[in-house]
Amino acid sequence: MIGTAHDVADARTHRTTVALQAAGLSVEVFGRGAAQAGPTGAQIHILRPRGLVGRLLDAGRVPLRARGRVLLVIDPDPLLGATLRRWTRGNPFVADCHEDYSALLADRAWAHGWKGAAARRLTRLTTRLAARADLTTVADDHVPPLTARERLVVRNVPSGEYLPQPSEPDPVPRALYIGDVRQSRGLRTMLAALEAAPSWELDIVGPVSELDRDWLQTWLETSSAATRVTFHGRMPPAQAWLLARGAWVGLCLLDLTPAFVEAMPSKVYEYLGCGLPVLVTALPKAAELVGVVGAGHVVTDAESTAAALRAYEQDPDRFGAERAAAASWADRRAMDASPYAELAERAAALVAQTKTARR
Repeated sequence: MIGTAHDVADARTHRTTVALQAAGLSVEVFGRGAAQAGPTGAQIHILRPRGLVGRLLDAGRVPLRARGRVLLVIDPDPLLGATLRRWTRGNPFVADCHEDYSALLADRAWAHGWKGAAARRLTRLTTRLAARADLTTVADDHVPPLTARERLVVRNVPSGEYLPQPSEPDPVPRALYIGDVRQSRGLRTMLAALEAAPSWELDIVGPVSELDRDWLQTWLETSSAATRVTFHGRMPPAQAWLLARGAWVGLCLLDLTPAFVEAMPSKVYEYLGCGLPVLVTALPKAAELVGVVGAGHVVTDAESTAAALRAYEQDPDRFGAERAAAASWADRRAMDASPYAELAERAAALVAQTKTARR
């Protein structure tokens, strides 16, 4: 499994690895971060932090270094190296496209000028290469490439091995956010809501964007709510989701950017899977799910988020009903077949093909 930008603690990486191992495959993972945060039982290779040029060099070299018979590429950059390896050595590869990379550039402050133009050209190239992979997996129906040789939708649904069972809420109300920590993903909205809901605490798990660090430091030094929020940094999925025990609600306050508006954030599935109601912005798919389940509310800004938090305290009957609805949904989802199992089955078939070809 090859990622040149992804941290080995990434939840989709963990879910995929567990499914591959369950299918009888051995897995090696290339990525950033700390080896101890990688999937259990996999051989972990940590890539050194590098600039843009170094990252592009890794994208070409790592697919050639990997020992696996089948490559599973989880970032767009290494797709060129994986394609080259298939041409020269005959190794098939799987392209895992978990986001609309072209739309995601609109959420990146650096993606302007020559950097933005270069990134858009690279994205178009890698999307074409992904479509020509032996298997192309996408995180949702709308995620490019829309056509491919073999295309499989593998949604970011949770898997039971790292989510805790629904639990009783702590005496002190506490909200939980797990994911990338940046303005466009609700950082400032969450903290402003916490200021307006003085009884609440907040746990935030994930790496803080460099562009938001100075603003956040100022907030921590000046806000009266600073003592009620805990920043945990990046954590492996199983460790991160332990914080759902005793939490009252999960937060998913993404801006309505082109990358997010069509997406179904995996954290919404995961919060519900832990028995937590979810406060979401008006992302169509997330808002629909929360409404159908009956566990959470759509909010528009910090004021409405704070009002929803205060309402949970003031109306324990409604809060209990929403928690029960989330727990019921989690029980039903536990019986569903995992899309990762089908991915693993397809990958195992590709591995078997390479063994046959070598005889």
